[in-house]
Amino acid sequence: MRSNHNQSNIQKKAAIMAGIALFIMTIAAFFSYGFVHSSLVVSGEAITTLTNIQSNTALFRMEIMGWMIIIIADLVVSWGFYLFFRLFHQAYALVGVCLRLLYTVILSIAVSHLITAGGIVRESMFTEEINRTAMQVMSSITAFEAIWSFGLILFGLHLITVGYVAMKTKHIPKPISILLILAGFGYALIHSLYTFIPQLENVTHLLELILMTPMFIGELGFGIWLLAKGRKLTIH
Repeated sequence: MRSNHNQSNIQKKAAIMAGIALFIMTIAAFFSYGFVHSSLVVSGEAITTLTNIQSNTALFRMEIMGWMIIIIADLVVSWGFYLFFRLFHQAYALVGVCLRLLYTVILSIAVSHLITAGGIVRESMFTEEINRTAMQVMSSITAFEAIWSFGLILFGLHLITVGYVAMKTKHIPKPISILLILAGFGYALIHSLYTFIPQLENVTHLLELILMTPMFIGELGFGIWLLAKGRKLTIH
């Protein structure tokens, strides 16, 4: 009985920990990618991108800091999800956490290319080879985007695993489980297309617009549920 009580307390704390980390991650992602990256990086325009970053070096550093926060939050979510789901299905909970940790490693590698780009921009202050510098910066940024996109395939598989475990328990509402699976399917499909069939970029972009809503609210919706209901869950 005491063991069940302790496990229940751990699960409640895990729900709070994961829910808060998900919100922190969402805010950081909106800032780093939705605001800074999308405003500074102009696809196919290396010189414009370099000029934008040179004019906003502090903002670019803040983007990198935001990604570091996301990486840390991802680690917290991974551990929190495992502690929360292991009482429902330990094997699938372990698969889910491994997929997310692998994604986090890939994201870290991707972000290292942004750090490289920042270093190139700093060095560019002492050189007049604008074209070469611009190409180097754009190459690093393109590497970041490509590696991150590949990682999001694994992130999608992680969400599908989490959604499957959620679907198998009566404690989590079925709409939440379905949204997690849909979000995972969206990430896995779209970024598989971006990574392996780049020729279909226009079609993939259209699919991304269609699936954007479930992709966005899937994990965030689960985070809201964790903070509102998951932290009150009692497993007998």
